[in-house]
Amino acid sequence: QVQLAESGGGLAQAGGSLRLSCAVSGRTFSGYAMGWFRQAPGKEREFVAAISRRGGNTNYVADVKGRFTISRDNAKATVNLQMDSLEPEDTAVYYCAANPSYSAFAASMDFSDYKYWGQGTQVTVSA
Repeated sequence: QVQLAESGGGLAQAGGSLRLSCAVSGRTFSGYAMGWFRQAPGKEREFVAAISRRGGNTNYVADVKGRFTISRDNAKATVNLQMDSLEPEDTAVYYCAANPSYSAFAASMDFSDYKYWGQGTQVTVSA
């Protein structure tokens, strides 16, 4: 069983930065592509960013390109999301997720590809 634990959420002002981290335990971390998703109040969960098993490929939703950066450290079994130039529209609960992909290059944006999920961490951005 794979367990994921997010940290680093909190309150930020518009234009500020936050860094989210997700610690993964239970299986070989490098066997999973990783993703970040978010869910704002009254909205469906949406894709934010993904990174392939070795970190060579990344994908981002258009709204965060150029502002957010996903990275991973396979030795420490962690995946991070650096969020800069935050906007009030970024307010949401952020979830990390693990995708047991057979492809070393996959960085899927598809919710259904992710098998394991963390509990989420709240990010609130004030205007």
